[in-house]
Amino acid sequence: MEFRVGHGIDIHRLVEGRKLILGGIEVPHERGLLGHSDADVLTHAIIDAILGAAGQGDIGTFFPDSDAKWKDADSMQLLSLAYSRVRGLGWRVVNIDCNILAEAPKLSPHISSMKQRIASALDLHCEAVGIKAGTAEGLGPIGRSEGMAAHATVLLGR
Repeated sequence: MEFRVGHGIDIHRLVEGRKLILGGIEVPHERGLLGHSDADVLTHAIIDAILGAAGQGDIGTFFPDSDAKWKDADSMQLLSLAYSRVRGLGWRVVNIDCNILAEAPKLSPHISSMKQRIASALDLHCEAVGIKAGTAEGLGPIGRSEGMAAHATVLLGR
């Protein structure tokens, strides 16, 4: 069997007037992430990790913010489209490990739902999806609650 590892990172600014979408679910919060699509940093990092492991570029290659077609797009739909492309090349996700960096809101009550949503989209068992949340301990723009970031590492096999 052949394996490849990919790593993805995404960061978005928090703003008033937007829903906060993380891992394909809406998380109650007074602000949401700013972006061309729904700005789901977790799902975007996963997409980049999957595409990168398969040697297929990044999220901006396939879903550019210059294309009105992707305006306010559901990132779970983007994940499905990207994964279909990678599956067409014979690759399957073996497992994913992710970190979300945010000062607020508290994400631990939502991680199980995020794991289920991502696992379902990628035809995985929930145990194959790791999601952890941490803070920046008050340091930098994330620590000042100006934005959120996510890192994802993916193992592909074929």
